[in-house]
This record gives sequence, structure tokens and C-alpha cells, in this order.
Amino acid sequence: MKKLLLLLLFLIVSSTTFAQEVPPTVVFMSDFGATDDSVAICKGVMLNIDRSIRIIDITHQVTPYSILDGARFLAGASENYPKGTIFLTVIDPGVGSSRRAIVVKTEREQYFVLPDNGLITMVADRDKIDSVREISNSSWMIGKALSSTFHGRDIFAPVAARIARGDDWKSVGNEVVEPLIRLNIEKPELRRDGLKGNIIGLDGPYGNLVTNITEELFVQLGYKYGSKVKIKIGKKLLFIPFVRTFSDVAVNRPLLYIDSRGKLAAAINLGNFASRYKIQPPVEIFISK
Repeated sequence: MKKLLLLLLFLIVSSTTFAQEVPPTVVFMSDFGATDDSVAICKGVMLNIDRSIRIIDITHQVTPYSILDGARFLAGASENYPKGTIFLTVIDPGVGSSRRAIVVKTEREQYFVLPDNGLITMVADRDKIDSVREISNSSWMIGKALSSTFHGRDIFAPVAARIARGDDWKSVGNEVVEPLIRLNIEKPELRRDGLKGNIIGLDGPYGNLVTNITEELFVQLGYKYGSKVKIKIGKKLLFIPFVRTFSDVAVNRPLLYIDSRGKLAAAINLGNFASRYKIQPPVEIFISK
């Protein structure tokens, strides 16, 4: 009995110690690219504030200035992380202007440190916002004089690190009560003759088209695997088979499929759909019933 109690005590202490040793996590995304030192500088700023921070990259290859791509990646990644995670996102074409720098806390208890330019749109629609603070407390920033072009280093990175360290995030500045900037993303519309949606992005280097049309909406059109689907993308009219995966069609042939996020997508088996058909998101797509 004594040995059992000692074993139980050991397990409790071990699990508590493990929980305490899990480092705070900052998930970082930007359009900085990988050809200079911008990403490394931001990480250095965070580690100087707290060396125990674990920094995970979503990507730093977001299409330059593309708030829509940033919003899409942020929503896709954040749903896979636990509460308490801090997301640092710097796609900021309005840097140095009057746009606000903010921290958003969602009802999932995740924190988003980013410019108020629409990046939070898809996350807010899914997770709902708990509260928002404008970053105005200069003691949370670094540098004697803030750069007008590198707020990732001077404002966003240090704020993310301080929240990860456990500082009271409400100290960053006053609560924001005005509506945040939103992207104008139209919702898919099911009509008598078909389904209207939007191409909202491309799937990495492959040129696959990412839509905002869910599988649940698409199946209401009545198509089965192997069916030819009549679609109009912008002004281009195409007839493309709906299949389960890429290899269900011959090499260099187009296909429609449901992607890993449950959305309708278009691709070319071992090819680039966007390049072949000269499609650049955002663009409207219409699928006939």
C-alpha cells in the first residue's frame, strides 16, 4: 500500500512538473520572406525578453501585402493550437500610418498580436472576439524611437513576447470598442441554377484554387464522384470532373476535389491550375446545378 501511494505521489509531481516546463508558445507569420534578417531580428527581440519562449513559424512567404492570404492562413493554423497560444502576425502594408496596432483575445482564449487591417476577420467569424486592446503603452515596445517601417520588431514582437512571458495583456493599452477593420469576403450563395462562391487563394506552389465553398454546400448541387461539373471562373467556362484525389485523373488533366480543410478546390494533376488558366485570386466562381 505504501509503495502504491509513493508511486501515485511520484506521478502527480511528475505531471505537475511537466506542465510547468511546457514553454509559452508564440506562433509567428509574416510576409517578410527569407532573403534578409527581418524574421531573425523579430525572434531575437522575443528571446531577449524571455529565452524560454517557443517560437513556431506558420510561414514568412505570405504573398507580399496580401491581407486576404494572411487572414486565411491565420484562421487555418490557429484552430489547431490550444488556448493560451499567442499568434504574432505581421502583414502590414499600412505600417507607419494611422492604422491601429492591436491585441485580440478570442473566446477560445487565444491572443492575436497584429495590425487592425482585416487579418483577424476569419478568426473572428469562427471563434468570436472576447476583447480587444490597442497597443499604446510605450513600455511594452522597444527602441528609443520607433521605426516608421518595422513595427514587427519595435511593437508586435515585444508585445507578443511579454504576453507569452505572463505579463498582464491588458496593460498594452486601452480597450477598443469601435468595430475592427474587416475584409469584405462574400459568403457562398446557393441559387436555383447553381452555386456562387469565390476563389480566395492558391494552395502554395501548386497553383490549386482554394474556394470558400464548403463540401456541405457543394453536395447540394447533386454531383457524385466522376461527374463532369460545369463551372465559370471569372469569364472562363470549364467542364471539369469531380473526383476524390489528384491521381483519379490523368497527368496534366484538371479536377475538382474537396481539400483537406473541407472546401471545394480545383487543381491539375502534377500541374499548375492557376498558371494554365491565368487565374489570380480573388475571383468569382459559379458552379451550375
